[in-house]
Amino acid sequence: MLNFAYCSDKYQYTMGKSFYDSGMKDQHAVFNMFYRKAPENNNWAVVSGVDEVIEMIENLGNMDPVFFEKFLPGEEYADFRGYLSAMKFTGTVYAMREGEIVFPNQPIIIVEGPLIEAQVLETPMLCIMNHQMAVATKASRVCRATNRPVSEFGSRRAHGPWAATYGAKAAVIAGCSATSNILTGVMYDYGSTGTMAHSYVTSFGCSVAGEFKAFDTYIKTHKGEPLILLIDTYDTLKCGVLNAIKAFKENGIDDSYEAGYGIRLDSGDLAYLSIECRAILDENGLHKCKIFATNSLDEYLITDLERQGACIDSYGVGDAIATSKAAPCFGNVYKLVEIDGEAVLKRSEDKIKLINPGFQITYRIMKNDPSKGEIYKADVTCLRGDELSQKIEAGETFTICDEYDRYKYKTFEAGDYVALPMQHKVMENGKRCVPYHTLAEKKAYYDNTLKHFSPSERRLINPHYYKVDISDDLYNLKMSIINKIVKDIESFTL
Repeated sequence: MLNFAYCSDKYQYTMGKSFYDSGMKDQHAVFNMFYRKAPENNNWAVVSGVDEVIEMIENLGNMDPVFFEKFLPGEEYADFRGYLSAMKFTGTVYAMREGEIVFPNQPIIIVEGPLIEAQVLETPMLCIMNHQMAVATKASRVCRATNRPVSEFGSRRAHGPWAATYGAKAAVIAGCSATSNILTGVMYDYGSTGTMAHSYVTSFGCSVAGEFKAFDTYIKTHKGEPLILLIDTYDTLKCGVLNAIKAFKENGIDDSYEAGYGIRLDSGDLAYLSIECRAILDENGLHKCKIFATNSLDEYLITDLERQGACIDSYGVGDAIATSKAAPCFGNVYKLVEIDGEAVLKRSEDKIKLINPGFQITYRIMKNDPSKGEIYKADVTCLRGDELSQKIEAGETFTICDEYDRYKYKTFEAGDYVALPMQHKVMENGKRCVPYHTLAEKKAYYDNTLKHFSPSERRLINPHYYKVDISDDLYNLKMSIINKIVKDIESFTL
């Protein structure tokens, strides 16, 4: 059985040997996992994968020394291999909830512990989180394109069984009403959904009569369940929808059928066909017959279908979600921000790669707007225990400034806001310390969080700016380190 704690890069362990041999392995380190820019010009991304990260961390140290000899051979690694085989994570992990909406540069996961233990988590953690957050963020976009249900149908296009299973989980968290993946349904007690394939229809004979027999047989063998018939195998309007109507009526399926019934369109002009099918169904008294649409859909096609007045009740989306097709590579990174109590940062040649140093916490500020209800107004990341953090925790009046334009500021008065800390302790002394949330609970959390942002911030194209700032103490710490580095560089000679 694969141990995903070791789905890693070799350099994590070559660095580890240096820490081990030099006596640095137990230095107290703090790492932040965050992303710099959301894909597809999103304002934000959706968190998914934290439970799998916790499971991965708990499995660290469960391998025999022989395993490590495969990639760390030689006598010079013997002591280190023995250490690794017994090494468990002993530190603390803070993380945002799955289903949380997160903005660039905010710590999604904070790892605090001995340097070598924290360092080797980088690759497997990013492997898990980058995949699931790519899928979740894309699913969020697709689902925000419509008020109608969206089902995830992408397992056959996913990059392997692992990606299909956990990707479906991420898609459900971020808005999908259902998934076709049975393993996801079983693992997360969420159920799964499905209709039929064209091969089912053609297996009854390549003819109009065979199509009717396929529909009739399906209904007879699935009475009491939702009945969705695929009608585009031969001709949607000339025989498909008519055969479906005939099969429904001959089996007593009408608007009184409680489990629900419908047809699926998987090709052609979905707007035109759905409108025509709706008219034919209504003419035959099947007013509650749903029209389900698939066929390489994404948020842009769904938006356009709705603009055209398509009579579609539900969508099935495959590869666009399962592979995060337009932006398949999510950009989470894992950076050291503190070592033995000293804040550190990566300056880099690219401004976007400049990181926030120190042990941080993020607060989401919520206000009650009489016209809009409870809405989120701003996020601010502080150094834990700094002046602004203390004011927020005490419910006092505070002011935040734009990191890139210090003349832009906003004041929140005491008693006029609620501050929600976004990172929560999930592991302590290397053990999980929070209860599990079901997939349904994670989805509900995302749905509720999304409602607290304004419609302009939720839109897909050119979303309105949401205020995301850092505290003065964090800003000043960052600039002081940069200034020190610049001075060191200027005075450096061989």
